[in-house]
Amino acid sequence: MNARINTIYTKKCQPFIKWVGGKRGLLAQLLEKFPKKFENYHEPFLGGGAVFFELYSQGLLKDKNIYLSDINSELINTYNVVKNNPNELINNLENFKEKHSKEFYYEIREIDRTEKFKTLTKIERATRFIYLNKTCFNGLYRVNKKGYFNTPIGSYKNPNIADRDAILSASEALQNAIISNKPFTEVINNTNKNDLIYFDPPYYPLNVTSSFTAYDENEFLDDKQKELFNIFEELGKNDCFVLHSNSDTDFIKNLYKRYDINFVQANRFINSKSNSRGKISEVLIRSFRRNNG
Repeated sequence: MNARINTIYTKKCQPFIKWVGGKRGLLAQLLEKFPKKFENYHEPFLGGGAVFFELYSQGLLKDKNIYLSDINSELINTYNVVKNNPNELINNLENFKEKHSKEFYYEIREIDRTEKFKTLTKIERATRFIYLNKTCFNGLYRVNKKGYFNTPIGSYKNPNIADRDAILSASEALQNAIISNKPFTEVINNTNKNDLIYFDPPYYPLNVTSSFTAYDENEFLDDKQKELFNIFEELGKNDCFVLHSNSDTDFIKNLYKRYDINFVQANRFINSKSNSRGKISEVLIRSFRRNNG
């Protein structure tokens, strides 16, 4: 099945959720390293989708097949609802905004621990997902070993829970994209020569306690990073354009030492001490050496 974009690019699209490690502040640094010409586009760690929305806004995905995926089922459900039912979603979020309080937040957060969660419609699940994302601490999607969302409430005076413009423009951008709930390993089954694949996995930790490495209940440490490296290599050998964002660590740089490693400067937002937040080096690894003209 193909996903063709036929929209006239007149609207700036951006993520409709916050996402730890999101690339909104890095887009200029990243996109200058992307190939100028490519065929289909694949983003297997979708997250907030900042790179996809920017490529779409710039018209770089026009008439291309677009495949967006993630292992996080609640995230993918939300993307599909934004695509197919944006107005119903906005109405629900406006209702949640009126009810928002500390008590309401924890009532909504705890639903996934009950049988009620299984009865929620897709739109209700998406409403819950966005509400928690916009009101939890730093937009941090974190679950425990049982898969229950456990991030505490954030201290926001007026959180933008029902962002109508962002949701409607995102819905437009997603209309002809294929959005799937599946692991990154499956990208290998759906790529062709000159396709562009952008990997933005949970980053390898800078040290033992520096960051969480799971945005579902599965950790993404050495074995998973090596599995991703094998996929990266195979795609490169198949003449795809492959890019991979990760932390500036010896583990990652040694793993990809045969490839083109570029350094970008990102803001660190997830830290309980504000004076510990600042610029941090990240890497963008390419399977190809030079931009094509």
